[in-house]
Amino acid sequence: MTQEVKEIFGSASGGPGTPPAPAALAAKVRTLTPSMTRSMQRVAEAVAGDPAGCAALTVTGLAELTGTSEATVVRTARILGYPGYRDLRLALAGLAAQQQSGRAPAITTDIAVDDPIADVVAKLAYDEQQTLADTAAGLDTVQLAAAVAAAATARRIDVYGVGASGLVAQDLVQKLLRIGLIAHAHSDPHLAVTNAVQLRAGDAAIAITHSGATGDVIEPLRVAFERGATTVAITGRPDSSVTQYADHVLTTSTARESELRPAAMSSRTSQLLVVDCLFVGVAQRTYETAAPALASSYEALAHRHRGRT
Repeated sequence: MTQEVKEIFGSASGGPGTPPAPAALAAKVRTLTPSMTRSMQRVAEAVAGDPAGCAALTVTGLAELTGTSEATVVRTARILGYPGYRDLRLALAGLAAQQQSGRAPAITTDIAVDDPIADVVAKLAYDEQQTLADTAAGLDTVQLAAAVAAAATARRIDVYGVGASGLVAQDLVQKLLRIGLIAHAHSDPHLAVTNAVQLRAGDAAIAITHSGATGDVIEPLRVAFERGATTVAITGRPDSSVTQYADHVLTTSTARESELRPAAMSSRTSQLLVVDCLFVGVAQRTYETAAPALASSYEALAHRHRGRT
């Protein structure tokens, strides 16, 4: 794990009221900008694009530079995780100092049709690393801990996802089954809803949708929510439709899309990190039963992995 990623993880786990470390600022901007108003986006883009210049500005100066108001600047700072503009300025100064210390510039990750395969590997690896770091920076560990607690004590866990998100749902369910929990992945929208109506208080339902607007995922989560189950949304859009039926929201991040790198690729990477964090948290809380169950499942399959004589 690189020092940059360690710093980002550290800022993400600092708890409410702890401002993100300077290294996490750019990641927070990339993650949260799509859900901001256009005026707030101008402020966020300005501070990420020129941290040194913006660090030298008062709140009035930054408002004038971005054609917004002082209130918009303060609201943007708070959405990015800083109690006020003063804290954001300190982070900007720190980020500027890091950039001036000789760090190598970020590589350009657009993949061209005629790129050599070695360049494709390097660019994809960089994008994957950036996506993971951004997700770690934006992941609310309080919400994650609440989701872990709900899943660890649930009578039954339903997970909804379609397309690439459906593959992530299956991955999570496979892990949960191996530690002895009752879990089901639903990609068929009809089966998802008919199963959701059977849920009740003490059950958990998890919806995975990058856009947060996938109707086939929102509908069963709504039904589960109305039946009293604890609901979790894993989404790249924290202000999207799916979150109105979620007790807990876990935000993912994605790299910038390109012709040869659709959103499904980077969103899957981000989602897998979140479900892995969720699974490990559940395994920790249920260790006394999870460890023997995992050992039993491993032993049951061991003969399939041994060489035949």
